[in-house]
Amino acid sequence: MRTIFIIAIEAKRRWRSQLGAALLSSICFGGPAHAGTTQAEDPAAAPTASEAAPAAAPAEPVIELPKLLHTVEAPYPEEAERARLEANVRLRLRVDTQGVVTQAEVMEPVGHGFDEAARTAALQFRFTPAKRNGVPAPARVTYTYVFQLPGRSKAVAATPPPALSSAPKAAASQDEAPTEYQEDVEVTAVGETRAERRRKSAEAVQVIELEQASMESADLGTALARTEGVDVRRTGGLGSTARISIAGLSDDQVRFFIDGVPLEFAGYGPGLANVPVNLVQQMEVYTGVVPIRFGADVLGGAVELVTDQDVRGSAVAGSYELASFNIHRFTASGRHFQESTGLLVRAHGFYDDARNDYPVNVEVPNDLGKPVPVEVRRFHDGYRAGGASVEAGFVDKPWARRLLMRGFVNAAGRDIQNDVNMEAAYGEVTTADGSAGATLRYAQNYDPGVSVDAVGGYTFRRNRFLDIGSCAYDWYGRCFLTLPQPGEISEGGAERYVNQHTAFARLNAAWTPVPGGAHTLRLAVSPTFVARSGEDRRLQANNQPDPLTAPRGVTSLVSGLEYQLDAIDGRLQNIAFVKDYLQDVRAQKLLASAEFMDLGRTAHEFGLGDSLRFRITPELGAKASYEWATRLPRPDEIFGDGNLIVDNLELRPETSHNFNLGLGYASQEGHAGSFRANVNGFARLTDQLIILIGQGSYFTYQNVYGSRALGAMGSLGWTSPGRYLSLDGNATYQDLRNTSGEGNYAEFKDQRIPNRPYLTANGSAQVRVSGLLKFQDELLVTWRTRYVDDFLLSWEALGNADKLGIDSQLTHGLALTYVIRDMTTRLSWTLDFQNITNAQTYDFYGVQRPGRLIAAKFTLER
Repeated sequence: MRTIFIIAIEAKRRWRSQLGAALLSSICFGGPAHAGTTQAEDPAAAPTASEAAPAAAPAEPVIELPKLLHTVEAPYPEEAERARLEANVRLRLRVDTQGVVTQAEVMEPVGHGFDEAARTAALQFRFTPAKRNGVPAPARVTYTYVFQLPGRSKAVAATPPPALSSAPKAAASQDEAPTEYQEDVEVTAVGETRAERRRKSAEAVQVIELEQASMESADLGTALARTEGVDVRRTGGLGSTARISIAGLSDDQVRFFIDGVPLEFAGYGPGLANVPVNLVQQMEVYTGVVPIRFGADVLGGAVELVTDQDVRGSAVAGSYELASFNIHRFTASGRHFQESTGLLVRAHGFYDDARNDYPVNVEVPNDLGKPVPVEVRRFHDGYRAGGASVEAGFVDKPWARRLLMRGFVNAAGRDIQNDVNMEAAYGEVTTADGSAGATLRYAQNYDPGVSVDAVGGYTFRRNRFLDIGSCAYDWYGRCFLTLPQPGEISEGGAERYVNQHTAFARLNAAWTPVPGGAHTLRLAVSPTFVARSGEDRRLQANNQPDPLTAPRGVTSLVSGLEYQLDAIDGRLQNIAFVKDYLQDVRAQKLLASAEFMDLGRTAHEFGLGDSLRFRITPELGAKASYEWATRLPRPDEIFGDGNLIVDNLELRPETSHNFNLGLGYASQEGHAGSFRANVNGFARLTDQLIILIGQGSYFTYQNVYGSRALGAMGSLGWTSPGRYLSLDGNATYQDLRNTSGEGNYAEFKDQRIPNRPYLTANGSAQVRVSGLLKFQDELLVTWRTRYVDDFLLSWEALGNADKLGIDSQLTHGLALTYVIRDMTTRLSWTLDFQNITNAQTYDFYGVQRPGRLIAAKFTLER
């Protein structure tokens, strides 16, 4: 038996056209020609219309091809050997920036066991990474495995041209003649990933890749909180309400998207922290300055969740997690792509169940009626959620780069055990949320240099709030008093239902006059229509006026125009934009006379901004950005959510002057490893700031008139040669103050706005050991720590500050992950210890968070 492994560089004999090595490398690695192609082999790798015309590359980039460091001989299939069969198996391999083969796809199956044997061996190869201008770049390489029976003669192959002399060659075994190149051989390399394009752009964005987080018990909120400038605080355990802040601004001032669609329109509701991490590949965090392609009114920043962008081949994945406090989480996904027709079908589903019965420290009366501190377990804090979606359509067709229809359904239910300050216990109050809908996406490139990406859809969402209990509960879960009438929170009880119908569209178009040129013009138009209705059945049963029955609606239109300039051989990129915001609100308000009064308001705002990036050296870059931003009040802010948030029809749009300035450094891997560092400063000068304020058992959104946020954030990291050890740390300081000298908050002028931590820090250390049992297995030992400095729960001028604050918090976590890669399969097992020291941690209103937690998680990708 004789196996011959052949490598070559794709252009399907285009090297014969005498284009030269430099031009070939430019095409293969995404140089100027890359911007004008659709990359038919992998449409997911091509920029979308919203990313059209990336920065122009240097005229003659220096390309280093990947070199093969380690090979594995593929065993000759027994069935084929008995039948005296031979075959050539063509494989498309993905090689990451570390030289690891992450995917092997058979391009033309030949059967008889040849395909599996070739894939098994190829997935164990190791390369030096491809490099573009000295920077590691991912590569897509086409290999041909030649299976040849022992004793068969082999035709002498042609010698590869000089331009390919650096291509890797497979080493032959000692009893074989050296492997030679055949005449028709090919290898393709590709350039930057989406994550790398984002990081190198002028946009104020941080990219969080989630491959490791998907193997751990961390959810998206936990992964996001490890990023500088970001703070995530929750009102309890899994499923609880979360406050996410970016550079000083939080709540609805930060918007969330999934593949460009607002998260609440994609079937997950407005909460990011509870979306399963295994359904997302990466997160992109935009700080203060948000591109027009989102078509959204955003004040403080945006987070985009990027799901599976690889559409080729067939794949399945699943995960199961078991954790303390009776937490169970399950995810499953799959896709199938038919190469001949371009048909793509993919689906995913998830289910979460958590009792959240963790211990908390409270005060309860003793036998003498005196409050004493005790530790009790939460008894009414359960959370259940599940959902599924199916997507089908076509990709990479002459008439559409993508045409995909997606349908989804999701539901979640949560128990409420206490009020916002954790002073009263409840035993029967519950909320529920469900949604269903569909989206249609179309993307296509047109000549000359025009691309379009459009998505539209409809979502139905239903909320329920139930407070009809007839008992008063203590912290032990005992009914110690029968209430004179139903309702633990509200007198008389509540059974409220809120229905919301939403229709939306997002249209993005881009024009690059010269493909791969220096100038790009983009247009974004995004209309949204929201209609609300509802009922309070307790009020109706008592023949009382029901304010939820009043019709309410919001119509908004956000438009933007953007111009991008790439100059100085790609070293400078500038993006200038203008935005227009229009909102019309129609509602009826219930008066004390039991009559409804028609209300209406129309708001129109204008915005502009600019983002600049200059690459000082290949390793060092500087960014500066500014936006005069506007955020229109959300329907939940205006009308309430029908549960614990009451309406405020007097809300006005927020506006803010947002500034960012920063430096970023990322070195190449050398004898001392690789280093990375970032430092950024920011300012937010906000008017009519909207914040959520607790009022007894309920919340309401209010304008705080003016605020100022000043801050700085930075990160530092190092990875040893061979990636055996990685150290990372970041810190964020922010000072958010009320600047208004008039109105309801005039007496608190120049004071810090409460419930906002002003100093946070994260650190991590990871040890990676490879090849324990086989070549591609890994053991990851990861230590993480987080610090939150003390902060006040109320204005400084109110009461005794010592009694109104949350003490500083320091937590530690340890994750042990073992990964096995075999053929196209990746298996991982993780044992995760969170809050090892069992430190007492609290949210932004003083509700105690879970203590020490142990989780085990299993994931499978094939």
